[in-house]
Amino acid sequence: MTEKMKRIVITGPESTGKTELARTLAEHFQTVWVPEYARSYVENIERAYTREDVENIARYQLSQEQAFQAKAQNGFLFFDTWFIITKIWFDVVYGECPQWITEHISNSQIDLFLVCDTDLPWIPDSVRENGGEKRNELMQMYCREIESFGFHYAKVSGNGENRLKNALKLIEEEF
Repeated sequence: MTEKMKRIVITGPESTGKTELARTLAEHFQTVWVPEYARSYVENIERAYTREDVENIARYQLSQEQAFQAKAQNGFLFFDTWFIITKIWFDVVYGECPQWITEHISNSQIDLFLVCDTDLPWIPDSVRENGGEKRNELMQMYCREIESFGFHYAKVSGNGENRLKNALKLIEEEF
């Protein structure tokens, strides 16, 4: 492929449609998306997660990023969440983030972050921890963190098909 692959991260607080949007964007562009690993990991450990668990999640996430890069087609690779969320997770829960994660973020080539707005209702489940006003606080933290690393982002809002259309418009405007 002669054209540089566009790497687009779908991020945002809990219960904002990240997985659905990443999946449907990948389908639309006939490519792959890197699924979120944290959810399945935490659902399957049957105990409270630890700092070591979060770092294991991050290491697996890195291996998946590299594996899916080779599978991407049509000039696009989508991510359902990414290391910005992992960094904030470490910062909020443990007060600091491992240096290798910060270095990975600094050295990564992400072309666009689509930050999912909190205009969808929060739906509690066994792994979600941050409903209510905390979602808005986290969204602001994600945006500040993305900016601090010099990445470009846009907020995507809307329900169902409108959210997808809004995301497609943002991608079209960017590329």
